[in-house]
Amino acid sequence: MNWYQLPQDEIESILNSRLDEGLTKNEQEKRLKLDGPNQLEEVKKQSAILMFLAQFKDFMVLVLLAATLLSGFLGEYLDAIAIILIVVMNGILGFIQERKAEKSLASLKELSAPTAQVLREGKWVSIAAKDVVTGDVVKIKSGDRVGADIRLLKTSGLQIEESALTGESVPAQKHNNILTADELTLGDQDNMAFMGTMVTRGTGQGIVVATGMKTEMGKIAHLIQSAENLATPLQMKLEQLGKILIALALLLTVLVVLAGVLQGHDLYSMILAGVSLAVAAIPEGLPAIVTIALALGVQKMIRKRAIVRKLPSVETLGCATVICSDKTGTLTQNKMTVTRIWSQGRQWIVNDDGFEVAGSGINEDGKRGDKLTEVLAYAALCNNATLEEGKNGSFIEVGDPTETALLVSAYKAGITKESLSEQFTIQHEFPFDSTRKMMSVIVQDTEGNQMLVVKGAPDVLMEKSDYIVWDDKKQLIKQAHKERIKEAIYALGSQALRTIAVAVRPLKEGEYYAQASFAERSLTFVGLQGMMDPPRPEVEESIRDCQTAGIKTIMITGDHVVTAASIAKKLNMLPEGGRVMEGAELAQLNDEELDKVSENVYVYARVSPEHKLKIVKSLQRKGHVVAMTGDGVNDAPAIKSANIGIAMGITGTDVAKEASSLVLGDDNFATIRSAIEEGRNIYENIRKFIRYLLASNVGEILVMLFAMIMGLPLPLVPIQILWVNLVTDGLPAMALGVDQAEEDVMRRKPRQAKEGVFSRGLGWKIVSRGFLIGAATILAFWVTLKENPDQLIVAQSVAFATLVMAQLIHVFDCRSERSVFHRNPFQNGYLVLAVISSILLLLVVMYVQPLQEIFHTVPLSLRQWLLVMGMASIPTFALAGFQLFKREIR
Repeated sequence: MNWYQLPQDEIESILNSRLDEGLTKNEQEKRLKLDGPNQLEEVKKQSAILMFLAQFKDFMVLVLLAATLLSGFLGEYLDAIAIILIVVMNGILGFIQERKAEKSLASLKELSAPTAQVLREGKWVSIAAKDVVTGDVVKIKSGDRVGADIRLLKTSGLQIEESALTGESVPAQKHNNILTADELTLGDQDNMAFMGTMVTRGTGQGIVVATGMKTEMGKIAHLIQSAENLATPLQMKLEQLGKILIALALLLTVLVVLAGVLQGHDLYSMILAGVSLAVAAIPEGLPAIVTIALALGVQKMIRKRAIVRKLPSVETLGCATVICSDKTGTLTQNKMTVTRIWSQGRQWIVNDDGFEVAGSGINEDGKRGDKLTEVLAYAALCNNATLEEGKNGSFIEVGDPTETALLVSAYKAGITKESLSEQFTIQHEFPFDSTRKMMSVIVQDTEGNQMLVVKGAPDVLMEKSDYIVWDDKKQLIKQAHKERIKEAIYALGSQALRTIAVAVRPLKEGEYYAQASFAERSLTFVGLQGMMDPPRPEVEESIRDCQTAGIKTIMITGDHVVTAASIAKKLNMLPEGGRVMEGAELAQLNDEELDKVSENVYVYARVSPEHKLKIVKSLQRKGHVVAMTGDGVNDAPAIKSANIGIAMGITGTDVAKEASSLVLGDDNFATIRSAIEEGRNIYENIRKFIRYLLASNVGEILVMLFAMIMGLPLPLVPIQILWVNLVTDGLPAMALGVDQAEEDVMRRKPRQAKEGVFSRGLGWKIVSRGFLIGAATILAFWVTLKENPDQLIVAQSVAFATLVMAQLIHVFDCRSERSVFHRNPFQNGYLVLAVISSILLLLVVMYVQPLQEIFHTVPLSLRQWLLVMGMASIPTFALAGFQLFKREIR
């Protein structure tokens, strides 16, 4: 039901209530029992124990735990303990992240007013807001938070700040007139007051038409509850990778065990070797290294003023193809600013330094803007806002955003309310109301002269003006003057500026008016001020960088279409032929129709929360990875449903922050660009250590398989395989997780959301390098065994050293998709330290007497070390040389 279309008598009839009497106490109690309290409901939360246990339901984790049990049963307690510690650590991290995430509805409940003024049998009483029911007659005043959805039936200068609900930066003017249009957006329902919004000026009275979950705020709460939390691309890829690795590991392990038994090895030894290989093949360190890489990425982002609430979100940003950005406070500064002034047929540009004549390029009047003194001073005089002293010489704007903008423009010319108060005394005020569309004050100067100062809607003031200031003197206003004023209003409006006119009327001695209608006539038109919520200065470059990176930026706002389109053009985010769509048009489209046009829409204006969710879902159906930014309550459902939700940290509501994955500490769109770069680098680093770990693991399995096929003794004993897996694989892999980004990371197109982990040739690199690592190791083992057929332990030590060194050389090849020669090997200091540490640990187990017995090693001669280093270099440098040769041939 559209309450805004109904007259008072019909509303009273439907709700069985009267504006002059309200409800009885008994009737209120009946309705409260029937409809429930006026508060937002919360979904039943999962218990902490179940939430923690849910962290271990992943298939790869379950298989690892099974392998751990078998490993412990066979006596390999060290490996079993290490795996369990890694799995439990990941479970705890996941639990902590999830536990913090679900607070959106609690924040929404805090927006509800604690008390409300209601009419009970003709008497006004104060009650708890949760006890308000439909049909209650309530009144609201400046400073109140609206406690329910109300159809306004009486208003006096009422303005309500609705930006958290509608996205509009300017408080909405409210009235009690009937609206006839169908399907109006919330921002256009000027005779309605909505739960959770704030009254900034005036008073109002009306009848409650919705409470609790039936309010517009309640609908948003329901959307948050029902919005799905999508798995990130990384989570899906790792799950896919885990299943592949488990299948391959089990298959290869069975083959090795069978081949060993057929070659005459005893079953127990082969089962022990097989389990060791299975544990080696499944990179149980992978989840931990992914977590570490993401956590380090989070620390980097915090230093760049981005707070990550969910670890995978940084990586997800790296494959974002669309950023759906709220306008107010995200692309713009979320404060009204005067940018143009018109007076006497001339236009001035207002900037931080002063006032510049439009088109001339010269600051004709200097900082004081002397010819604009009247326009600036009168607007500051007829004004209830204030500028309070802040830190470091700054000031805090207190009051209506439009009025504070007028004060700031006057301040830039050296005119302050304090200086004006020394010249003028305000004797009477006629407050602004939506019927008159103006505000006026009667002032008296130090010589006793009185005048009326007026500011308001330009068309209204123009029609009430008999005179105009022109050529620095007061003249009778002519039609030609009015045409010039209309041209100025249109010119400012086409730049998406909100215009305020200023006029005065000198009063005769002793002349005084008790009613505005008698005072506000025969005015002298002085000039216009045009204001807007300007774009953030750094946003245009950030959007351009995103476009270069193949990421489309879409503006989604509750603001007017002209304003939205103008801001989009200023930021160069609306290309030639790009569409601008209003919420009313969007509401008429079904999902299929929206999917057909959504790719070409760059600006959505006058939209509701449901519309935002609809847009995000359409883009996701088109295969996009969607990032949704916002700061208001109205943004929360779309933020939660997007692949990654981004909230503003300064201007953002708690609801938006709790629904998000990433919070911008500086509300700066440019920070998103940094997050995208970091996200892309993190994903590339994950690919790097997947490549390193799997190539190393393939090499380990193939060494054993080659030995079985060739009828050779075991080249590696189980403890050596486990040592390589836990030490040599771990440290370098973690160092790869913090590798620096390559120079062209933000010049690449976003990767496809469905891109597999092994795409772009990664699978081939893993198999080819793994094959060569295994072949080089078995060759070194075979050569040494042939020279020393009675000393198997020497050959095993050579094989062990060759496998370790081949992996440590290969890790530098993993830093680039091209070749080992493409990047400076010493650039990543952590990697160099990790490799040195692994080499030292290798020397320790080979040269320290007690460890030799545990790890079945012996010291090697210089000739044997030369063999080890020669064979270990082949997998990396042979392929790199071949790639360079191919490139030269091309």
